Amino acid sequence: MHNAGARILCAIFLALLTGCVTVGPDYQRPGADIPPAWRYEEKEARDLANTAWWQQFNDPVLNGLIRTALQQNKDLLIATGRIEEFFGRYFSTRGDQFPSGGGNADAFRQRLSEKSTVQPIDGKHNPYNQYEGFLGAAWEIDFWGKFRRATEAAQAELLGTEEARRTVVLTLVSAVAAAYMDIRALDKQLEITQRTAESRKGTLDLFQLRFQNGIISEVDLSQAESEYEDAVARIPDIERAIGQTENALSVLLGRNPGPIPRGLTIDELALPAVPAGVPSELLERRPDIRQAEQLLIAANARIGVAKSLYFPTISLTGAFGTASTDLSNLFTAASRTWNFGVPLSVPLFTAGRIGGEVKAAEAAREQAVFSYQSSIQNAFREVEDALIDRGKSGQRLEALARQLKALRNYSRLARMRYDEGYTSFLEVLDADRSLFNVELSYTSGQNTLFRSLINIYKSMGGGWVDLAEQDVTAQPVMEAGFLP
Repeated sequence: MHNAGARILCAIFLALLTGCVTVGPDYQRPGADIPPAWRYEEKEARDLANTAWWQQFNDPVLNGLIRTALQQNKDLLIATGRIEEFFGRYFSTRGDQFPSGGGNADAFRQRLSEKSTVQPIDGKHNPYNQYEGFLGAAWEIDFWGKFRRATEAAQAELLGTEEARRTVVLTLVSAVAAAYMDIRALDKQLEITQRTAESRKGTLDLFQLRFQNGIISEVDLSQAESEYEDAVARIPDIERAIGQTENALSVLLGRNPGPIPRGLTIDELALPAVPAGVPSELLERRPDIRQAEQLLIAANARIGVAKSLYFPTISLTGAFGTASTDLSNLFTAASRTWNFGVPLSVPLFTAGRIGGEVKAAEAAREQAVFSYQSSIQNAFREVEDALIDRGKSGQRLEALARQLKALRNYSRLARMRYDEGYTSFLEVLDADRSLFNVELSYTSGQNTLFRSLINIYKSMGGGWVDLAEQDVTAQPVMEAGFLP
């Protein structure tokens, strides 16, 4: 009789299992308005998105700094730790799909009240001993896909966390390269300023002798002194900027603030080529877009989790064990005890709680859709801005180079005219001041051009992030291939 009932129950639940459904919408990537090409395309663009672009600068010191940052940067280590956290959450959620079991044993001595309706098991011994051992199991059947949807959401959140880590890698490499360019530009500006101050000091010393001998007026002497002090006053500002940029770069390297080693000068650094790419590739290249899509997948799956609450909860429970007042009889056939059941829970009235959860999940999905689409639009804007910056920065630098050449000639001619007595010292000062400012502007323009190329690689993303990750010391557990 009991065996027949068990067989009937098994048949029922096998039928249920084969007919399992998954409530909630299946994920479909939302549409996005993707332009066919960039507004400002580079004619000389090359397919370099999957190469270690920072090596194109040909500076071993920069390569070493980036390698150090990938191994020691604290934000990257935090991002790696978050992957471990979400990896654990994924397995915790996934475990709900499977049966759970456990065992317990107990041994105690007890005395019952002689005035109570509860009497000892044998009706004689009081107090008495009791020995028990049980194995139990329970399984909530995922008939409506609640746990499968929850696992789907947990996996998407895990993958989204991995993409967030890749975003940190992308940002970190770009930030280190940009900070190094800033330092080399400031070094060049400091060199120019110190050289200018030294030259003006020589002019001032000469003018002091001429003034003492009555050759020039005090006006010329004061002008020379003013120009010298102007150059001297700029030196501390540049040195302060160098120190602060070094400190910022040190933190990116995972170190305490301190000096940064130098490699090539800004004039010696090679100019990287512009990477090629089309807008549609950003959906697969950019980790921030891929992260936004994974969060959308998770939000979509959680609608199914919420909707599954409308349906009955069906479980299988069972226990098998032994119980005896005599330890020697604990494992005899007469001491066996067992039970099994099929708990069924049906929500009848929840005062709108389930409906509220479904509505909240659907609203969260809508927000995730807009966030995903916004991340795509923002990526397009960043690439366009970087391409515009590259083109216009190059044009500006070419104009500054021509201006610099003209001002050097102007300065040379003005000095000759002054020495021959054809013009006043004001013309020399004007030429010298203009040359000094354009020399600083040209160095700043070099830095702007380098940074624009860094921003192009950063905004386009690509396989270079995978190459950079090879230098990352702390790899998440999921790299070992445990994730299905």
